[in-house]
Amino acid sequence: MVRVSDIPESQIEFSAIRASGPGGQNVNKVSSAIHLRFDVKTSSLPEAIKSKLLRMSDTRISTDGVIVIKAQRFRSQEKNKLESLARLDELLQKSQYADKPRKKTRPSRSSVRKRLDSKKKQGSIKKNRGKVNDY
Repeated sequence: MVRVSDIPESQIEFSAIRASGPGGQNVNKVSSAIHLRFDVKTSSLPEAIKSKLLRMSDTRISTDGVIVIKAQRFRSQEKNKLESLARLDELLQKSQYADKPRKKTRPSRSSVRKRLDSKKKQGSIKKNRGKVNDY
């Protein structure tokens, strides 16, 4: 299992930005939010993990293979930095689980029969809708 602590700090780029949302003058003056950038393609991760990360459909992973995480939950920069590292670690953990292979299954006869019966019933309900003829 590869963890964030195994990645050299030189491969993770942090930048302090101003947080969005409410907070008054503190938000306007202090850059407490953290942008974490991690380039998967140039990292020292094993090839299997790299390819799994790049195949993941996550909005935080760009098409260039750069993971961008914005942490702004806390008012202190250090706490936000730790939170962004924790989120990167969570993403790495997700990428290391092997997917269970799908077993092909067939629907049972009774489930097929029930489905077709309900379709016939719904069709007859729709067929009976319409204008009523007055004689």
